[in-house]
Amino acid sequence: MNLQHRINLFVELGNYLKTNDPEWQEIKEIAYRKNNWFSPPFIDIAVKNITDLFLDKTLLQQWVEHYHLDDAISPKNVGIVMAGNIPLVGFHDFLSVLISGHYQTIKLSSKDDVLLKHLIKKLYSYDIEIQNVVSIAENLKGCDAYIATGSNNSSRYFEQYFSKYPNIIRKNKTSVAVLDGSETDEELHKLSDDIHLYFGLGCRNVTKLYVPRNYDFVPLLQAFNKYVSLKDEHKYVNNFDFQLSLLLLNNAKYMTNGTTLLVESNNLFSPISVVHFEYYDDPKKLQENFAVNTDIQCVVGKHFVPFGQAQEPGLFSYADKVDTMQFLLSL
Repeated sequence: MNLQHRINLFVELGNYLKTNDPEWQEIKEIAYRKNNWFSPPFIDIAVKNITDLFLDKTLLQQWVEHYHLDDAISPKNVGIVMAGNIPLVGFHDFLSVLISGHYQTIKLSSKDDVLLKHLIKKLYSYDIEIQNVVSIAENLKGCDAYIATGSNNSSRYFEQYFSKYPNIIRKNKTSVAVLDGSETDEELHKLSDDIHLYFGLGCRNVTKLYVPRNYDFVPLLQAFNKYVSLKDEHKYVNNFDFQLSLLLLNNAKYMTNGTTLLVESNNLFSPISVVHFEYYDDPKKLQENFAVNTDIQCVVGKHFVPFGQAQEPGLFSYADKVDTMQFLLSL
């Protein structure tokens, strides 16, 4: 199975996802019934990003040419521990290993064990040889290298189990945004996407805002109304009601549009339905702090990742800024 053939298989997979045929619609519904955080609209957004930014033939060609990939690689078996916080969050790892020419054994997250399993079976139907290079297992034993994504707690176990092997181990991350008060309504609406897509569960979701003193929050809260429909999702609204109750019990200050809570806090990470904010005086000092903070996945703002693009990573947007393809080529 040469490199060009592998690329063509993924392009064919992308074409299948774009058709949204009845089989794929049924799979998405099954995934939602199993995990209500995977709402059909959010699955569709995740899939569109994958088809547009990962499975485009021109982009794939540019990606492999950048690394001078060929068919001379000595294949290793790479064990992948998938996360399950947002739909198909581990697809980039799956794609990277297969395109690189290595084999892979995947442990799927129980939260996301429907979508990717179906896509792998679809690849099997295109070329049965895929079964020889991609497999799914409950236990990852006997692999030559590992890529594992999880919480800070699970990462300690990953480090214990996989330390003897080449590995990439990813921990909790989150994203932040820097505002200066001159943002347009359109930019604030795009920021609302960065915050609310996937219910805020992704590491690229903005959970903390840095704003100048005397910042006017009214336009921001109005922009949040784009996602007022989240109140119809029972898991989300349960979190909102719980967090609001805590704020009221503690007599804490907050702002809300009725769907999202804005709370002043130094903490980067915020609970579901809550966005933290902090005032800043010196933008340069902020950037210096970002550069050394290992909890930040990406920074959104006028001089950073553009508003609305936090959840649109490309093939070169490696998690934790660790080049997965370079790691695979070094095995």
